[in-house]
Amino acid sequence: MELKRVIVTGLGAITPIGNSVPEFWENLVNGVSGAGPITYFDASQFKTHFACEVKGFDPTQYVDWKESRKMDLYTQYAIVVAKQAVADSGLDFDKEDTNRIGVIFGAGIGGIRTFQEEIGNYAVNKENGPKFNPFFIPKMISDIAAGQISMLYDLRGPNYATCSACATSTNAIIDAFNLIRLGKANAIVTGGSEAAIVEAGIGGFNAMHALSTRNDDPQKASRPFSKTRDGFVMGEGGGCLILEELEHAKARGANIYAEVAGGGLSADAYHLTASHPEGLGAKLVMKNALKDAGMKPEEIDYINVHGTSTPVGDISEAKAIQHVFGEHAYKLNISSSKSMTGHLLGAAGAVEAIAAILAIRNNLVPPTINHNEEDLDENVDYNLNFTFNKAQERTVNAALSNTFGFGGHNACVIFKQYAE
Repeated sequence: MELKRVIVTGLGAITPIGNSVPEFWENLVNGVSGAGPITYFDASQFKTHFACEVKGFDPTQYVDWKESRKMDLYTQYAIVVAKQAVADSGLDFDKEDTNRIGVIFGAGIGGIRTFQEEIGNYAVNKENGPKFNPFFIPKMISDIAAGQISMLYDLRGPNYATCSACATSTNAIIDAFNLIRLGKANAIVTGGSEAAIVEAGIGGFNAMHALSTRNDDPQKASRPFSKTRDGFVMGEGGGCLILEELEHAKARGANIYAEVAGGGLSADAYHLTASHPEGLGAKLVMKNALKDAGMKPEEIDYINVHGTSTPVGDISEAKAIQHVFGEHAYKLNISSSKSMTGHLLGAAGAVEAIAAILAIRNNLVPPTINHNEEDLDENVDYNLNFTFNKAQERTVNAALSNTFGFGGHNACVIFKQYAE
């Protein structure tokens, strides 16, 4: 069968460096860090005292106050970015067959804030018998954001959540892409959200030595590909894309950001939390994405890397890029959005996909911040263009976005300039 073409018609973002897509992009290209001391709780007894929190977020600007109380923060983020993306797309659901519009929206962890609060309340008050909020389970489960979005817009097409740790929302985008190109839907609201900056989240990642502990200088803690990197910085927020079948979008005169060229999936099959040191899964997922897109390595101009600022992960990803792209690797721009946003876990893929799409749209590659010439790692080939510290103008016809999750889950998606 002939596969349908799939394009991006709407974007929405809530991030530590901006509560809208324009604000996010402006701060991203200007190298603004979203890191700072944790304000949600007293983190002084934790190994890490800082994170990349969303600032100035008010869900009641988008959601009725009573309804917002039935949602974990991660679901509130999901609703907001979905509303932004739908508005941006210009879709009028009153004029659409909503049986053919779906929602595939994921979370790597989901309602950990709600879980912690409810178990904490039970532990304190258990002598009086078990008392739980009736919305405990609906607030906590990681599929509820997808359900809430579908109910908001009365969308009856494919509806579910993906969960593959930090690859979650890239998985969601790829699933949405596949369903549309197979003719199973006209459009899909897709992406991911996360809100894990709570005691359990910070404490859990601290216990496994995954987070940076650079408490004296939080804004420079996320320093991908630098020698003194010491772990990732926790982030939060959400990203949403409206994917649409090309002819459906053209018929309604939609604005087109970019075309989805292809997606790849793979597993490391190696370790619970560490990436394969030689980047075997990363090599495979990028090769799979290129094959799916029918593209040659030389056709990629920019890679938004997973780039978490961990000692092993950054090196293995760089090695994988060199292996897959060969000599062309040195002609690419490479950058890590996480140097500014921190790691948004299950939401990372969607937010970083938006960065890749806007790089294509604006022919501008955002930087990898916090690098200095005296902080060189002998295991990193600095002949690669990591776009250190300053955004770079270049023609970006195609961009690739990598996400790798705990458990060895790898997902990669390629976007390209739309052409008739």
